[in-house]
Amino acid sequence: MLNKRLKYNFKEQTSSAPLAIFRLFFGLMLFASIVRFWANGWIEKLYLVPKFNFTYFGFSWIQPLGNYTYLLFIICGLSALFVAFGYKYRIAIITFFLSFLYIELLDKTTYLNHYYFITILSFLLIFLPANAYFSVDAFIRKKQYKHIPKWTIDSIKLLLVIVYFYAGLAKLNSDWLFRAMPLKIWLPSKYDLPFIGENLMQQNWFHFAMSWSGMLYDLVIPFLLLYKRTRFVAFLFVIFFHVFTRVLFPIGMFPFIMIVSALIFFDAKLHYQIINFIKTYILKTKKTLVLVDDFHFSNGKRKVLLVLFGVFFVIQILLPWRYLLYPGELFWTEEGYRFSWRVMLMEKAGSTNFKIVNLESGTYFRVNNTDFLTSFQEKQMSYQPDFILEYAHFLGDHFTKQGHKNVGVFADSYVAINGRLSTKFIDEEVDLYQQKASLKHKDWVLPFQSEIKIKGI
Repeated sequence: MLNKRLKYNFKEQTSSAPLAIFRLFFGLMLFASIVRFWANGWIEKLYLVPKFNFTYFGFSWIQPLGNYTYLLFIICGLSALFVAFGYKYRIAIITFFLSFLYIELLDKTTYLNHYYFITILSFLLIFLPANAYFSVDAFIRKKQYKHIPKWTIDSIKLLLVIVYFYAGLAKLNSDWLFRAMPLKIWLPSKYDLPFIGENLMQQNWFHFAMSWSGMLYDLVIPFLLLYKRTRFVAFLFVIFFHVFTRVLFPIGMFPFIMIVSALIFFDAKLHYQIINFIKTYILKTKKTLVLVDDFHFSNGKRKVLLVLFGVFFVIQILLPWRYLLYPGELFWTEEGYRFSWRVMLMEKAGSTNFKIVNLESGTYFRVNNTDFLTSFQEKQMSYQPDFILEYAHFLGDHFTKQGHKNVGVFADSYVAINGRLSTKFIDEEVDLYQQKASLKHKDWVLPFQSEIKIKGI
């Protein structure tokens, strides 16, 4: 019986409606995100104003495009809209993936977990038949597919399960569970919220309740969504949780993207109802295209895709654990912190200043960070070691080009994390200009010294 349950039938077919609705809402959310980004002036602020960009390891060749960055956003936004409508779908989703990826790789200062989620999900969508049903493509070819391979929809469910469950595992640490950090710092500042700002937000027990309920929510909700009997109640929790966190924190479109993504767990009946509603009240048409029973990949293509998806999910499952390969405290060094679904676990701040030394004469001068970095970049640089190293190299190159000789770059850095006292972060005796960027442990980051250790996953 157990073997039968564990055995997965990759040839099983299922209704194509859930993937069509997912494509529609996901595309609309992405389009809205791009419009919102532009309307808030963030293209200029984040990509045009900075004189220097912090790049991801191995991607320093991705460079700003100047005013053409607006064109890049137009392409990204239009392709998201084409994805939503299922028009030239394959070209549209590839265009969206590449343009969005380029934008994300421009500057890691803007890294957010949900940007990473959108990137890898749009990569998956390249290979899925999301335009098989209820799409402009189906209208043009005058036929649509009633059924598609079940694994194509299950792959999206699996990715959502990983995102939620790993976010829950990341909360199994002593700071989150037994010190209610960083919520104990953030929530009291929400005193201006109507009804709850001056009472609930100030209560110690409420900070702990939020921490523990957040952990339980992330660990349990994907499995409650998978189980038919608990699915509807679970979806109500999804709506409440994401709307509530949207009220509390500036997390943009992420809550709405997660809410519409959770619809993929529902049976086809709900998605047909949504489609009929759109046809009746928005499109105002009763026209029905010819239904062709099943969409199939050829045997060869199916095997290639299954291998590709297998590799993709092995990477997604293993990547968040890479921090175990590094010594020291993860929250302190942040080696292996990104791309691991560690969402809002730290209140970390620092002050990092640099001095440029003539290594031969010993003379030096100090750098004013505001000459080179925006306030947002300086804030991120001040407590993240890879930012500090990249900026030190930028400074070394800059002053060498100016004619300074025997340049050495040294940092004076202090960092505080989750309510602890600020302590020295970087070995001030190390010439950072001589340190190479790599994935190896950065031994010039001083050990985590606080008596209040962080225990957990």
